[in-house]
Amino acid sequence: MSFSVGVGETLALVGESGAGKSLTAMALMRLHKTQFMDVVADRIDLQGRDIARMNDREIRQIRGSKIAMIFQDPLTALNPVLTVERQLVESILLHNDLSRAGARQRALELLDMVRIPAAKSRLGEYSHRLSGGMRQRVMIAMALAGNPQLILADEPTTALDVTISAQILDLLRELQTNLGVGMLFITHDLHAVRTVAQRVAVMYSGRIVETGDVDTVFTAPRHPYTEGLLAARPHGSFVDGGHRLREIPGTVPTPSDRPAGCAFAPRCGHKTTECEETLPPLELWGKAGFACFHPLEGVPA
Repeated sequence: MSFSVGVGETLALVGESGAGKSLTAMALMRLHKTQFMDVVADRIDLQGRDIARMNDREIRQIRGSKIAMIFQDPLTALNPVLTVERQLVESILLHNDLSRAGARQRALELLDMVRIPAAKSRLGEYSHRLSGGMRQRVMIAMALAGNPQLILADEPTTALDVTISAQILDLLRELQTNLGVGMLFITHDLHAVRTVAQRVAVMYSGRIVETGDVDTVFTAPRHPYTEGLLAARPHGSFVDGGHRLREIPGTVPTPSDRPAGCAFAPRCGHKTTECEETLPPLELWGKAGFACFHPLEGVPA
């Protein structure tokens, strides 16, 4: 797979569970379990530096300072036996030349930035005493502690209710605009993609099968998998006389059970023998493209 994220740009990575989205983000941070897998890449470029060739000391220096991650479950990502202040200050001191007093002041500024009310009183709290929305805001503040150039947001609204999810999405969009950071936004929520992203990459079984600007991909998908994801949305359920949701039959194959040709072929209504035997390449035109021998004619979803 290959993709890019520009300065101040958000690229959304979407697909079913098991497609490899979170694993991709973990691999970029070199947080994958090295006893089970290797990251093989010609180059993973972060503003001229190749992450793929860095040793352990070098990668530790850029984690948090140049590239940071917002995990999908802050309750497990935050340490339950350490206060919010302790965790924030530790992150700030690791990546900034500040005194402990200066780091505490910076922690307050970060909590204010992510709109936590009464921020000073929250410093002494433990994560389990905060609401889900509060915990996610603390997680975002920790990601910003080292002034990163790229943020990997791994389903940051999964554990939140609809209202709080909308607030977190608005916050991420505002912070990105104000700070000018790039963001890889991993999500199952296609509505959220429209809210925060400029471009989208659709991932299936470890490969990108379609990519392009959000409006084009969502209104006229070319890959049958993209069209299937869009057709599964609950839009129009109470508007057009009982719209019935479509589902894609089957499941995403495991890496050990991936077919020789197109991985989506067993679930695709457009497959041919060529699809089952040959892996379609991702044909790119600039930053847009798809990997399919029989693409849809840009039919509105």
